[in-house]
Amino acid sequence: MDLKTKEFIEKKVKEIEDTVGSGSAISALSGGVDSSACTVLAHKALGDRLKVIYIDDGLMRENEDRYVSEAFSEMGIKVEVINARSDFFSALKGITDPEDKRKAFRNKFYEVFGESVLKSEAKYLIQGTIAADIIETKGGVKTQHNILEQIGINPEKGYGFRVIEPLKELFKHQVREVAKSLGLPKELYKRMPFPGPGLSTRIIGEVTEERVRKVRKATQIVEEEIAGLEPFQAFAVLLSDKGTGVKEGKRKFGEIMIIRCVESQDAMTAEATKVPWKILRRISERITEEVPTVTRVAYEITPKPPATIEYI
Repeated sequence: MDLKTKEFIEKKVKEIEDTVGSGSAISALSGGVDSSACTVLAHKALGDRLKVIYIDDGLMRENEDRYVSEAFSEMGIKVEVINARSDFFSALKGITDPEDKRKAFRNKFYEVFGESVLKSEAKYLIQGTIAADIIETKGGVKTQHNILEQIGINPEKGYGFRVIEPLKELFKHQVREVAKSLGLPKELYKRMPFPGPGLSTRIIGEVTEERVRKVRKATQIVEEEIAGLEPFQAFAVLLSDKGTGVKEGKRKFGEIMIIRCVESQDAMTAEATKVPWKILRRISERITEEVPTVTRVAYEITPKPPATIEYI
């Protein structure tokens, strides 16, 4: 699709205005480029009749709630942060199957938003679903948390709201074009993708607060060390397996962290980034020092397909 961003923005603003009418809506903001572009688009259409909510599920980057609130405050958009960490960890407790984890996250995500919609008396939830989300979910590759109607789930019946998805026909590179045209700062529209279910998709096995802290720190290290390469996506994955290592001259049976760094345009295909050896070595040194339970760090080179970008 040859995207003409100005015309696209005008069309979507009118569609949102016509759909919501004189009512109000809630925008689901995570801080990624998809939800950020969607929120600014909806704000252009509705102004003060749009309530923007960021759910702190305990699964995002360090201090993400503060970063998102400040970034949107500078654009004149107020963000309400809902602390639902305990709710999400309770929902994920004991679950190890990847698809079950994604579905548990989805159910809790929309339950929380359903409560917010009910309190606000809004009838619409506006979210940043994009084409790749729909294709992967309908194709059975993996359940994206923001797909409902496309797989037969009625959000109005199940959660009490209707869904508006202004970006659902766009791929990631097109969303970035729209975000740039909407005036989002570069640090937002060029931001690396981060999965909706957050770090739960980067943990093999059960999701616990302790395991999330480890993979969050490792991901921070990866993002810092690889920033100069500007890859499409880069992150760490905590495995459930362990490996023998040596620390302070003693045997240590520790955890294994996988590093994933890829180049892509639309997230439908991807190739591993050719990361210089000294950067990989530095990442390994930092992770094993700053996450002491880790004894092994490996770099994963599988393209998409056959692999997906995220691990689960």
